[in-house]
Amino acid sequence: MQEFLDRMKALLGDEYDSFLEYYEGENFRGLRVNTLKCSVEKLKSLIGYELEPTPFCAEGFYIPDFVRSPGNSPLHHCGAYYIQEPSATSAVEMLSPESGDLVLDLCAAPGGKSTQIGAKLNGTGLLWSNEIVRSRANILLSNIERMGISNAVVSNARPDVLCQRLKGRFDKVLVDAPCSGEGMFRKNGAAQTEWSPSHVKSCAERQLNILNSAKLALKDGGVMVYSTCTFSEEENEGVITRFLEENPSFALEDAGVSFGRPTLKYARRIFPWDGGEGHFAARLRKRGEPVKTLPLPDHAKTDPKILSFYDSLFKNRPFGENIEVRNNKIIILPKNYGLELNGLPVLRAGVELGEIVRNRIEPHHSAFAAAKPEDCVLSAEYSPDSAEAAAFLHGEEIAAPPSAKGYCAVCVGSMTLGFGKASNGRLKNKYPKGLRTLK
Repeated sequence: MQEFLDRMKALLGDEYDSFLEYYEGENFRGLRVNTLKCSVEKLKSLIGYELEPTPFCAEGFYIPDFVRSPGNSPLHHCGAYYIQEPSATSAVEMLSPESGDLVLDLCAAPGGKSTQIGAKLNGTGLLWSNEIVRSRANILLSNIERMGISNAVVSNARPDVLCQRLKGRFDKVLVDAPCSGEGMFRKNGAAQTEWSPSHVKSCAERQLNILNSAKLALKDGGVMVYSTCTFSEEENEGVITRFLEENPSFALEDAGVSFGRPTLKYARRIFPWDGGEGHFAARLRKRGEPVKTLPLPDHAKTDPKILSFYDSLFKNRPFGENIEVRNNKIIILPKNYGLELNGLPVLRAGVELGEIVRNRIEPHHSAFAAAKPEDCVLSAEYSPDSAEAAAFLHGEEIAAPPSAKGYCAVCVGSMTLGFGKASNGRLKNKYPKGLRTLK
């Protein structure tokens, strides 16, 4: 590691001692409030401890040192917040997704930045989240589902193949590129053992290749943000400089943020003494006039039995009616999902309403996770710190309102956690086994 430290000393100069001081200290821990499910004020009232804001986004807060296992909380399970290293929220702030945008997150797992984008879109436009490694893509899908994002597509494709197929489709593209991870050394010992100058160099080449793929998916006038969690100049300023030299149709622009410190005039660097483990991000604009994409027409007419099932669970069809059946799975597609793109390795597009099993339909957790309590025909409310909420997360049967009969949303803090089947004052648990907590 001495060669890494020598590089950091050359990069930081007088600030090198500050780097060493933080390098030996505690890791930063943070959470980001998921505004699709919960306001900042509401989470503060529910979470049970004081939240200190981070400088990177209005929904970001530090987790106090004394808090243990925040991922086991029912509030986490219902998607009220995402546990996220504080400076990792900076890239999406610089991308600045807006209502109606079509956004591609090209290297998206495990999903922190994608779910941040999803919250900013607030059910409008389209979020396409891609991850090349299948196991990580499954984790990404689980987090998209938990955070209640109904207008997302999750794919498992090579960036070059995907961007060629999605050419000129997106208003904004995020490339949170795989990197040498120097900003994560304090958290990830494996990243330290893998580090070498040759690894840094190979990362920079791969990052440039990914950027050159990503540019294809961007519309004229669109915005692309490149980010890493490394300090390396080769992977940060070096990659951006080379990309701009090779692509004169792109320009670096001011993202209008004040966190961290400027580099290359408009890009931003974040070091540990800036409040997070470490990040780099640059906002690029493609020249040309932007064209807004109109929503695509809904899919063909749906079997009335499926619509009847939909109406038995949810009021006013909250996810729309763009429905298709794939391998007996009933999928409600996002408005802006192009049906001509079938053939891409898509894990899921939109929300899974249920599965056809013989002569009946079984509901899917995805739909209840994306619904608000007021969307549900039946719901039961429990306190986040109640024995019932804990038992539900363990997979146990719990008490239900005596009048409830049928599939019923389980809610904590007026947020959907999952669902069960209610009868005679009891609720049979349907929380997915892979998400359950240990006693």
